[in-house]
Amino acid sequence: MPSLNGAVVLVTGANGGIGTHFVDDALARGAAKVYATARIPRTWDDERIVPFALDVTDPASIAAAVVAAPDVTMLINNAGANPPNASLLDVTNADIRANMETNFFGPLFLARAFAPILTAKPQSVLVDVHSIGSWYAYGGIYSASKAALWSATNSLRLELAPKGVHVMGVHMSYVDTRMAAHAEGPKMLPAELVRMVYDAAEVGEYEVLADESTTQVKAALSGPVEALYPELRGLNGPG
Repeated sequence: MPSLNGAVVLVTGANGGIGTHFVDDALARGAAKVYATARIPRTWDDERIVPFALDVTDPASIAAAVVAAPDVTMLINNAGANPPNASLLDVTNADIRANMETNFFGPLFLARAFAPILTAKPQSVLVDVHSIGSWYAYGGIYSASKAALWSATNSLRLELAPKGVHVMGVHMSYVDTRMAAHAEGPKMLPAELVRMVYDAAEVGEYEVLADESTTQVKAALSGPVEALYPELRGLNGPG
């Protein structure tokens, strides 16, 4: 089974609330080194943390990351963005493209770039952070981009598993971070989410459903669409 002990971890979006815990908790579990990446990297008070700039929407930046981190055994695609408007009809074309670049193309291209490095290491891991939005269309282009990443993660899992890379997807509702500051209702703590992710990785689970809302939404996918979206009942349907 994969283990954090002695691992070399690369975290995208490391400056954020979830990303910071991915960095710190990896070291607490015995990681030998953590590459803490962000568009504008911060300084860290630990020599085991290696910060460097990474823009997941820039092919040159991704290529530079492969050169800078050739010993990675765990890649965590954590970086994400949420557009200012959730409506697919009202949001700008530029915002739609930008969100897909950050939430879908970026993680996918990063996984492709690091695949030769991961497949060369025993018990390597790829973690893609999705969302409840992968299965529940509350977020317009955000949900669409996360659904696309979920599908890509499934495909990558099938391709990388025979090569010894464990691929895991993470789904959760609101987490108490700056990105979810606008949201009302319960929010899980970033530390709790990261603990669940690392626990699942170390026992070889393929998927993390971090809260009850996410579990319920996934289960509802097997039912009729109007059961998941009751606001559709009586609108433009048969009868």
